[in-house]
Amino acid sequence: MSVFATEGERCREFPVVENGIFLAHAGVTILPRRAADAMSAHAQASCRHHQEFGDVLRDVAQTRAVCANLIGADASEVALLGPTSLGLSLFANGLNWAPGDELLYYGDDYPSNVYPWMALQDRGVVIRPLRPNVAGGITPELVEEALTPRTRLVALASCHFLSGRRIDVDAIGRMLQARGVLFSLDAIQTVGAASISVKHVDFLSADAHKWMLGPLAIGIVYVAKRNFEICRPTLLGAWNVKSPDFVAQDEIVFEETARRYEPGVLNIAGMYGMKASLEMLLEVGIDRVQASILDCRDFLESCLSEMGFEFLSPRADDPLRSGILTARHPVTESARLFAALEAANITASLRSNRAGEKWLRFSPHFYNTRSEMSRVANVLEEQVSKIR
Repeated sequence: MSVFATEGERCREFPVVENGIFLAHAGVTILPRRAADAMSAHAQASCRHHQEFGDVLRDVAQTRAVCANLIGADASEVALLGPTSLGLSLFANGLNWAPGDELLYYGDDYPSNVYPWMALQDRGVVIRPLRPNVAGGITPELVEEALTPRTRLVALASCHFLSGRRIDVDAIGRMLQARGVLFSLDAIQTVGAASISVKHVDFLSADAHKWMLGPLAIGIVYVAKRNFEICRPTLLGAWNVKSPDFVAQDEIVFEETARRYEPGVLNIAGMYGMKASLEMLLEVGIDRVQASILDCRDFLESCLSEMGFEFLSPRADDPLRSGILTARHPVTESARLFAALEAANITASLRSNRAGEKWLRFSPHFYNTRSEMSRVANVLEEQVSKIR
């Protein structure tokens, strides 16, 4: 179900397909041509003008609007910051915690969404880990059962980085909102690959370098307007503290919008790359993007199932599955299979769980095709057959 009219069009938009098959968008993505061109254009223009010439501030405002559109926010609630851990740390450190406040988190999440919360123990915060039965299996019921009168915030990822299991963001968010509990979301494994809304979310952080198909160290940091006063900026500079004519004032007064979380100059080159990629995704349509991703993912799952692979990810009939497919063969070592894929110019990820078990993680995007998945299956079948 390719979204491209011809293979030539696909190659022009994604030159990587001429060199192999890239299935590691849950790691660090490749760049679409238009993102690379946008960054290059800014760099070239900066040879002739200063880096904040003319239209840059206008383009910053447009990028905020594009990001806001993607997550259902207001542009005034979006800061253009990355990486994801920066936003999560701003949330963790910006709240006025009281000793005895409780926080729910998932200890087997990606480290960036664990350490900022763990560090709050030094401030007297009680951190309480959620313990699902399966990797990433955070349900509204599990969260609700863990709440206490002292719970102040729940910090979760929208999608587990290893299993690819998504959470029901709206159901969990509605439940927490009704109880007056704050909700922080690490959304890097969802934004750009599936529809997501911050209607019931207080804080969100997501860098562009995965499913948004953007460069590193630029992304979306969302803080709901209602939380501007309770989440105090912890990085201060001339951009987020009002400094007329760049003259330091006698008191700190923050900007009225989410600019209050941006202390200084932005990653403008990265911003142009992210903007170009997000505009492409919105042009295609996020629902269409998600359908194409899942089509490739499900087709590859069916191929691997026939070879006897085991799966850490939800199966194809699970509505909370994502574009991540994590699998291993019961006999052939994952490291050996990974090496064979690399030799065939197929890029996947080799990941370990807490038990030290090695898994292959595949994460196709909307421009990948079923024929590419068949090629992946053929390479793996060749290795598996050698063991039989």
